[in-house]
Amino acid sequence: MGKRVVLVGTLDTKGREFAYVRDRLQDLGLETTVVDIGILGEPLGIEPDIDHAEVARHGDTTIEELQRAGSRGRAVAGMRDAVRALVLSLYREGQLDAIFGMGGAEGAVMAAAAMMALPVGVPKVLLSPIASGKHYFDPLVGTSDIMVVHTVVDILGLNPVACTVFDNAAAALKGLVEDGRRGLPPPDPNGRYVAVTMLGNTTRAVMALKDRLAEHGYEAVIFHSNGVGGPAMEELAEAGQFVGVIDYTTNEVNDPMVGGIHDGGPDRLRRIGRAGIPQVVVPGCIDFSVFHAGAIPPALQDRPVYDHNPEYTLVRTSREEMVELGRIFGERLGEAKGPVRVVVPTRGLSIPNVPGGPFWDVESDAAFLESLRASLPSNIPIETIDMHVNDPAFGAKVADRFVQLLDQERK
Repeated sequence: MGKRVVLVGTLDTKGREFAYVRDRLQDLGLETTVVDIGILGEPLGIEPDIDHAEVARHGDTTIEELQRAGSRGRAVAGMRDAVRALVLSLYREGQLDAIFGMGGAEGAVMAAAAMMALPVGVPKVLLSPIASGKHYFDPLVGTSDIMVVHTVVDILGLNPVACTVFDNAAAALKGLVEDGRRGLPPPDPNGRYVAVTMLGNTTRAVMALKDRLAEHGYEAVIFHSNGVGGPAMEELAEAGQFVGVIDYTTNEVNDPMVGGIHDGGPDRLRRIGRAGIPQVVVPGCIDFSVFHAGAIPPALQDRPVYDHNPEYTLVRTSREEMVELGRIFGERLGEAKGPVRVVVPTRGLSIPNVPGGPFWDVESDAAFLESLRASLPSNIPIETIDMHVNDPAFGAKVADRFVQLLDQERK
């Protein structure tokens, strides 16, 4: 049996375009399974291998019920859940080596949801005209490794522009399937990987932390704490990929309070502890929230700001918010079933948080620490170190604390 690509799309409007891509993939020697997720109409110019009625049944519903859902949104949500279940089933049965999706808005979002159900490493290619511009990309990528391609033109017709994009996507899938991987290897019971969170504001320290971990025989796997990296780290940690976590850059907890774009969601700081995974936590970068340049909310415009780069502006966290963050850290870390250690640098929590810097606010940072001490259960130690969060020496000390934590657990 050859390598199989599963194609997911709304064939009632884009059937001819899917037939073109299917034929290209077959010309390249790949086997295909075409899945119809169109809800209202019948396929145009293509016969699916799995029709929309069968897809709907995987969501414990029927295509007729979806057609009578009462709104486009409810129907799409129902079909999205159904195709996720179907695709996951195909993968587990060994009938999926790669997945291809293509669509405008609803079609792309449904296909992307199915792709997100698959493990990291399974080849995933998604084509859409909404893959550029001022769109929110979480519905197209989430915490997964989906390759998103802008189609330049809309998906309606087999013109030279569209076919060039389709041909290249098919060729990319051929390469991914033939020369890439089908997923992450299973966790190594003797693994020495440690998940670490980082931003540009903590890079120098995390580089030193990484080196120190290596001296101890551990390898750091770094995640960018931009609202996606933290949750992705938590997912993979829950899947058993790491012996522990150093959550060094925890700013994804404070952005939700003020509408910042680095929003890690309500479970941030909870999942590692609930899974019983050893962790060392540092309040790196909680002294600011991140906004697109020129898009700071009016309520925050009188605060100190720092231009991180031409695209992003940092806004200082207020004293009241730092107090609330101390309470949130204490509450969420207090749910942990595994060992936790908190290490707090007292000479600043980010690059602009230095004496004379725009975010230097000793009283607010101290208010966080006081609130944290009042909220954190007594069995979780807090250590303060008189260094800056981005000091390489501090990063090395945090690595040492993590290794000590693991050693204590193994005794």
